[in-house]
Amino acid sequence: MRKRTKLAIKLTLQHFRSYLLIALGICSAGFGLKSFLLPNGFIDGGVTGISLLVSSLTDFSLSWLILLINLPFFWIAYTQVSKIFSLKTLAAVICLALVLALVSFPVITQDKVLVAVFGGFFVGMGIGLSIRGGAVIDGTEVLALYINRKTGLSIGDIILLINVVIFINAAFLLDVETALYSILAYLAASKTVDFIVNGIEEYTGVTIVSARSEKIRQVIIHQMGHGVTIYKAKSGYGKKGQSGDDIDVIYTVITRLEISRLKAEIDRIDPDAFVTMNSLNDIKGGIVKKRTITD
Repeated sequence: MRKRTKLAIKLTLQHFRSYLLIALGICSAGFGLKSFLLPNGFIDGGVTGISLLVSSLTDFSLSWLILLINLPFFWIAYTQVSKIFSLKTLAAVICLALVLALVSFPVITQDKVLVAVFGGFFVGMGIGLSIRGGAVIDGTEVLALYINRKTGLSIGDIILLINVVIFINAAFLLDVETALYSILAYLAASKTVDFIVNGIEEYTGVTIVSARSEKIRQVIIHQMGHGVTIYKAKSGYGKKGQSGDDIDVIYTVITRLEISRLKAEIDRIDPDAFVTMNSLNDIKGGIVKKRTITD
């Protein structure tokens, strides 16, 4: 009974946190749009950028445009991701449209550089917080996922191509200067999304091939506080030519802030070690968070 109660409380807190993040994301995106980008005629990337571009050229309401242009992506999200995700996304976009239509925000500045940087920052923070909450307020990511599954193109490349088309059209339909400042706003937004979603502790997978793997393993576990996985392998071809000797390959996951320290420790133990590093988009389980060193 107690376990069920604890589980229910945990699930309730998770749902509360999810909806709180989405609400904060909507407020942040609305603030970035109405206090920075909209008053100065700037646009952003993705569906939001298309909506801003159409709104600036016509008399259509931005709120309705954001809702209408996102509609096809709700179905894609429903069929390609999940029902819950699509419903949360629909609710988030409707709330964003209502915020843009009903809530007044002060115009902060008319300096174009500040508008591009901080407008992009707050819009990006809104998108990032919504993603952390389990929804999106821009359908570009959903479209990119769909095209990725159909064509094999990477999601990043697809989003980049979509935004290139948007900004080229902005240069022709508005003016080149506005398009250039809008690109700056988009870059600020995309970097902010990366930071919010991945956090300052963006994780990196490290593979280490060394004849002194045991000493390196001890340092990673006891001095850096991270878990490791050992692969049994055979040396193929290296500085000494073909050998076929048995060797232990170390794999560990660290934050990007710890990369320089790990490199220094490896160089101290074995300057000839072979090391590869790869950025990780998502991780689950294992000893990833740095544990407390007690010995």
